Amino acid sequence: MKNVTLALLAFAALAIFGADNALAAGENAMNWGSGLGAGLAAGLAVIGAAMGIGRIGGSAVESIARQPEMAGKIFVNMILTAALVEGVALFAVVVGLISFPKGT
Repeated sequence: MKNVTLALLAFAALAIFGADNALAAGENAMNWGSGLGAGLAAGLAVIGAAMGIGRIGGSAVESIARQPEMAGKIFVNMILTAALVEGVALFAVVVGLISFPKGT
């Protein structure tokens, strides 16, 4: 829930600042929409990563409950997979921020 709240706040901030920059510069609605799109891309990336990492953690806990002797290997694989998911999410957020409209 905490990650979803942070994602929504990031989306709102990017959308608001994108609209302010586009309107202050006297630009058309296309540039305002690119700020909204950048915020949406960053927000959805964070929400998707949060859901994916939650599923990874939940599945790992279930697996450890079924086979406690494999806890070490399951934990290592869980951390590695969660790190890869987080890396992809971070990349998506950076791409969204790069496409953020620049003020003139």
